Amino acid sequence: MLNLVLFGPPGAGKGTQSQKLIEKYNLVHLSTGDILRGEISNGTALGLEAKKLMDEGVLVPDEVVIGMISNKLDANKEANGFIFDGFPRTVAQAEALDNLLSSKGEAISGMIALEVEPVELEKRLLLRGKDSGRPDDQNPEIIKKRVEEYNSKTAQVAGYYKEQGKFTSVNGIGTIEDIFTIISKVVDTY
Repeated sequence: MLNLVLFGPPGAGKGTQSQKLIEKYNLVHLSTGDILRGEISNGTALGLEAKKLMDEGVLVPDEVVIGMISNKLDANKEANGFIFDGFPRTVAQAEALDNLLSSKGEAISGMIALEVEPVELEKRLLLRGKDSGRPDDQNPEIIKKRVEEYNSKTAQVAGYYKEQGKFTSVNGIGTIEDIFTIISKVVDTY
């Protein structure tokens, strides 16, 4: 099974490249935000627990998110693999994900990080903000904070996968197709 973690700061092109990877390799997209919303709308026990916490303004604990990911993995046993989007964001989450996958006889195949300079990210996000109307993509100060948060938190996660020999950095500047060709070459080595 091919299990990918696609990383990159906001505006690096994760969404675009994820979609292309899903199509080429027939993967199931696991976005923790989508999973949370799905569990809540389906009224599952984990979804109700998450909603209660979110309504109180509390972050949903890792074990609840891992439980939801476990449900999603079990519901897609015939999949060729999964692409993890927005998770793991911390080393503790990466360890929990490894433990979960190991319990199912699986593992992360690799982590691919799209690297893009902050100036380019800001340009891309401001452009995206004009098209999408997303307020968090229209304010340069918020963009800087999001990129700083990504850099401070995910550096450790990248180190975690580097130690396992599963980390690859890919330049996220170029045409969508050129970047996808490079990513595909990396994925084909898994």
